[in-house]
Amino acid sequence: MIVLDDTDRAILRHLATDARLSAGVIGKRIGLSQPQTWRRIKRLMESAVIRKRRLVLDREKLGFGVTVFLGVKLATKGRVSLEDFERAVSAIPEVQTVEHVLGLYDYRLRVVARDIPDFERILRRRIMTLPGAGGVEANVLLSEERLEGPIG
Repeated sequence: MIVLDDTDRAILRHLATDARLSAGVIGKRIGLSQPQTWRRIKRLMESAVIRKRRLVLDREKLGFGVTVFLGVKLATKGRVSLEDFERAVSAIPEVQTVEHVLGLYDYRLRVVARDIPDFERILRRRIMTLPGAGGVEANVLLSEERLEGPIG
């Protein structure tokens, strides 16, 4: 386990806000040289504290105006394997995240759609036909406030 100091946490806060920031810009903001900052970023990446940098797309501008969180309970009949379900659901492009959870449902999915009729089509034709799909519960996202940054 890597020990993080205040400087590491400052670097992570800046990268969490904008992963495109260069080591030079971050260094100026926190009082380190570009090489010192780059070495720290490299160490955070090599130790997997930073696993990857991601591109965040504006779903609405791409025509996906509806986001639905879907709880999926697997059917007990047939005993489908979790891997089979995960592989099949991950192949659906509108499914943004697949989370195996403990509780009322077995999986929590984040699904994007153009509108409610499009979501209904995705639900009926793609999700409900998956191996082992049983009961579902849908929650439509009304608004989202994203809290950026690492813990601490």
